Amino acid sequence: MSTGYWDRYAARTANVDTDEVPIDPFGWTQYPSHGPGIGLLGDPNSALELGSGHGDAVAALAMLGVDATGVDTSGTQCEHARRRWGHVAGARFEQGDVVKFLARADRSWDAIYSIWGALWFVDPAVLLPLVRDHLTPGGKLVFSHAPPVPGAYGIQGTYGAKFSAEPQWVYRWSYEPETWAELLRGSGFGNIHARTVAAPAPRKLGTLIVEADLRPDQPRCVADA
Repeated sequence: MSTGYWDRYAARTANVDTDEVPIDPFGWTQYPSHGPGIGLLGDPNSALELGSGHGDAVAALAMLGVDATGVDTSGTQCEHARRRWGHVAGARFEQGDVVKFLARADRSWDAIYSIWGALWFVDPAVLLPLVRDHLTPGGKLVFSHAPPVPGAYGIQGTYGAKFSAEPQWVYRWSYEPETWAELLRGSGFGNIHARTVAAPAPRKLGTLIVEADLRPDQPRCVADA
């Protein structure tokens, strides 16, 4: 898929006029100040965000002394993130495809995470082994996105532009928590906790949040429907 879709998305959502970190830079859920926060990452010395968007989470980590890197396929997003947060020591923003970025990376991170980002939009059979290979021993993977539509699992496709425009496609990979746990276990992860966090109000959509690490000596696996 072309980066054009994500550049247009960035242009619609950009907020480059402030360098104030949002109250909830780690909005794992789609509801402000609802659900877990930065603590899901543990206490990393280094972290990589896949699909870093505005860069708020990367900047928040860097301000705490974490060596933090964000990678995003959209050049527009990266430009906005650098304009807002480029002055923060320890915060870096790279533009590129996350698969290609990880394939050529020559280092590892203590935490790799994705907040409604690349873990939703890249084939897990391709991405999960790359993430595993770039985590330090005991490192942690955390990601969140919407739960699947009931009865519709695996790769989901939609058009990313007007039906009268040049065709662009957006793909997502949607699975129930127990399926994510199986995929992660098959890619060499342990201590897996995959669940759907309920919304703060009845009849609202919840959020799928998954945690896993590289501790195969602790093969505990929890998947909540």
